[in-house]
Amino acid sequence: MSIDHLDVTLLGKEYRVSCTPGNREDLLATVAYLDDKFSELGAKTHSSGEKLAVMTALNIAHEFLQYQRGNGFDMPGVKRRIGLMKARLDGVLAQQEKLF
Repeated sequence: MSIDHLDVTLLGKEYRVSCTPGNREDLLATVAYLDDKFSELGAKTHSSGEKLAVMTALNIAHEFLQYQRGNGFDMPGVKRRIGLMKARLDGVLAQQEKLF
């Protein structure tokens, strides 16, 4: 598996990170998300630098724990339930087609 290097900028500093070619887009999306969170919280708190990074990390960790504990939106669970409903509908429709 090949490893690429990607240069990203966060809080005005450039960082070189490693990623696989298949994860490049996800990593770029993560950087964009984090940069948006920095901007959002920085505007609210007028913080910068290390303090802003720590406060943003705490906010993201809090959001993650809420999601993990079931207070957030469970996309994998929704997709699983949709798949089960589709399978049931396919089964019922197949039985109906036999009647005609």
